Amino acid sequence: MRLLFKKVIVTFCSILFVFFGINAQTKGYPNQIIPYNFNLYQELNLEIGKDTSRKFHTALKPYFIDDSTLSSSKVGLTVLNKKAGEKSWVNRKLFDEHLLQLENKDFTFYADFLFDGFIGRDEQKGGTTWLNTRGYQAGGTIGNKFSFYTSGFENQGVFLSYLDNFINNNNLIPGQAYDRSVGKPIKDWSYSTALLSYTPSKYVNVVLGHDKNFIGEGYRSMLLSDVSGPYTFFKATASLGNVKYTAIYSAMLEPKALRFSYDAGIRKKGGIFHYLDWNVTKKLSLGFFDAVIYSEADDVGNIRGFEWSYINPLIFLRPLEASSGSPDNALIGLTLKYNILKNISFYSQFALDEFESKNFFRKTGSSRNKWGAQVGLKGQNQFVNSFLTYFAEYNFSRPYTYSSRNLILSYSNYSESLAHPFGANFKEFVTGASFKRNRLVVNAKVNLAKYGLDINNLNYGKNIFKPYTTAVTSEGNFIGNGLTTNLLFVDTNVALIINPKTNFRVELGGIYRKESNVNFNNQTTLLNIGFRSTFRQFYYDF
Repeated sequence: MRLLFKKVIVTFCSILFVFFGINAQTKGYPNQIIPYNFNLYQELNLEIGKDTSRKFHTALKPYFIDDSTLSSSKVGLTVLNKKAGEKSWVNRKLFDEHLLQLENKDFTFYADFLFDGFIGRDEQKGGTTWLNTRGYQAGGTIGNKFSFYTSGFENQGVFLSYLDNFINNNNLIPGQAYDRSVGKPIKDWSYSTALLSYTPSKYVNVVLGHDKNFIGEGYRSMLLSDVSGPYTFFKATASLGNVKYTAIYSAMLEPKALRFSYDAGIRKKGGIFHYLDWNVTKKLSLGFFDAVIYSEADDVGNIRGFEWSYINPLIFLRPLEASSGSPDNALIGLTLKYNILKNISFYSQFALDEFESKNFFRKTGSSRNKWGAQVGLKGQNQFVNSFLTYFAEYNFSRPYTYSSRNLILSYSNYSESLAHPFGANFKEFVTGASFKRNRLVVNAKVNLAKYGLDINNLNYGKNIFKPYTTAVTSEGNFIGNGLTTNLLFVDTNVALIINPKTNFRVELGGIYRKESNVNFNNQTTLLNIGFRSTFRQFYYDF
């Protein structure tokens, strides 16, 4: 797998340098990396909305800014006080600047020490929860063509009851990495990312990274999200007029898959993702997505080789996978965004994992009809020294969507979904708003969900790691089948931003979670206060 990944990178880099090497000596195109965070990107949409050229594409994240659209942005990562240069060095570093910050005509560089911690009270356990994270971030640009970003964190903490159960059952911290504590009450783990971006011309960008990707306009993504932990990938993006096309080649791991031996380590898998985004008009954007999850060996260790035709970045993967008789797991999808008003957008996604026409139109609930969808509305408004952003979206996925014939080919990375954190067999309504005035920020979010849990170890389609061939029944599969469960999740916080460059802030927050069915009624209430930093985003609302 590693050798294959290296061959893919070398092949694409060679092609790009041959075709675009001449441009490397001409005027470049800035491609500063902006770490992805949903609330931050909602604010960035205010600046993006001012672009009427139809050249900026908002669905693929994180952004590698390659035009002047955001150059004058006064949100998120920028200094809020225009007179910051008149302050003392200590004052600037504490409130307005990176700890280390260098800028000249040839390169830029910044670096920060990051602390992220809180203490709270878990009313269900009757005990204390806390987080102690020490980390760093560093980034910058070299000329107008190269940019880089890296971060690393060491963490210890005590989690809420439902998160503690998830960690103990899966031996991983949601969205991050494996848990070194192995069942102990105090969890111990590391987290790191790295990105290197090269833009040889205004038409092409390539990225080598160990991080996450996100495709979509909403809070969730039904196609490719940042729910799972970081993975290594090579990404090539081409832009021509109002069209942007991206190919991602990734190397992933699956700890839940049966190991062949101790020396062989965690089973490896790969993912190839293609996404075409077309800004049809100033208001309408359409996108097409396809993906294949593959493994070079089956569950008994037979090496079957790699489908080299997958390397072609322009090919449709689903017909190829079907025509070659490949056992790999393919997924296709569609995206849509329509700007109803200047600051209000409608968005939607459709994900198709498997389709059986004769039962699809009869609505028999076939286990072979595996698909999901999303519809949503989001908006943002700017006032004097303040912003208001908001969204509301509905997501659902039929039973057995994202699962495959065996565990390692599930649509997942490091034992977490590559799409929605609920897996499948669910429907969810989620809405939220964020108000920011100068350095004061108020956030609120509510999730309402219904899903079907497995009963007596029978597969009712929520757990994407169980083969869909073990479905309880071939027909009559509808959302909520199994142990029908309802979830209410409320998350609110108030924060005072100390330094916008690192999102360092004092934060007071609260969470209420209620998960109930005929067998149990679990309620969790948390109040916490802490010093938080970084733009990292993790999903604990499940």
